[in-house]
Amino acid sequence: MTTNTPSPIPAANAPAKASDSQAKQKLLAFASLIALIVIFSVLKPDAFFTTDNIIGILQSTTVIGVLAIASTFIIITSGIDLSVGVLMTFCAVMAGVFMVNLGLPIWIGVPGAVVVGALCGTVSGLAITKLRVPPFIATLGMMMLLKGASLIITKTRPIYFNDVEGFDAISLGSALSDLIPGLPIPNGVLIMFLVAVVCAVILNKTALGRYTFALGSNEEAVRLSGVNVDRWKVIIYAFSGGICGIAGLLIASRLNSAQPALGQGYELDAIAAVVIGGTSLSGGIGTILGTIIGAFIMSVLINGLRIMSVAQEWQMVLTGVIIILAVYTDNLRRKKQ
Repeated sequence: MTTNTPSPIPAANAPAKASDSQAKQKLLAFASLIALIVIFSVLKPDAFFTTDNIIGILQSTTVIGVLAIASTFIIITSGIDLSVGVLMTFCAVMAGVFMVNLGLPIWIGVPGAVVVGALCGTVSGLAITKLRVPPFIATLGMMMLLKGASLIITKTRPIYFNDVEGFDAISLGSALSDLIPGLPIPNGVLIMFLVAVVCAVILNKTALGRYTFALGSNEEAVRLSGVNVDRWKVIIYAFSGGICGIAGLLIASRLNSAQPALGQGYELDAIAAVVIGGTSLSGGIGTILGTIIGAFIMSVLINGLRIMSVAQEWQMVLTGVIIILAVYTDNLRRKKQ
């Protein structure tokens, strides 16, 4: 007697209706981005729509964008990672330890920081899969652990990269301006888009991406089909941690220092960007393009509110409202499907 074995990657391809819904969500997010740009340009034309401010928006989007890409993989699996902001800081601190305290060359310190991020992501993944700790609690614990570790390692003092030649060029340099004069786009922006393109290919064209969607769509079906779910979860969290390491390098390069008290709160902006971009908190749905659009919406909104002299506490209120509305919209979309 033969039995029918379920496909090892169920729901790897979303139904046509879900694809149409995602396309509409991305279109809505892009329209919202354009609307914000137009509104702030009209209200503050002399301050908002200037070359320096546009470059500033691009620069500020790099860190949020890369962290949001890392969070996209986790959220698609229906998980959550509250440690991405502090993990970014810890990777920046470790980059300082490698290159400043230990005097290692930049070509060792930079990949070393990314490896540290991947190792921390691996620990979170193991806590979730082997200890059966819920993702919310596991990553919350990791956030507190890494925050304390950063302060202990640095003795609460920043680590400066003044003597590390070429480190500031990672984020602040402009390779394009050398090729095309008058186009001063920072290298950090190029790195963000490169990370986005690579991760989009991985998410849509590789086994890692297919299992990411599958785990978020129906984890139990994937488990029953014989797939080692725990192993793939650990891999996904490790991959996300490595991306956080890149974010740590970007922010350390931009500040030319590793600030051990920085990082907490970035996870909220990253999650907001992911949700605004159309990734479902219920899992199984999401795109890197939508996440990048969401990151730009967050950056433009924050930048515009600052130019309008809106108090920071009200900026936090608006961010919270946007997250609630984005989740509510996602719930409505899923009900229609």
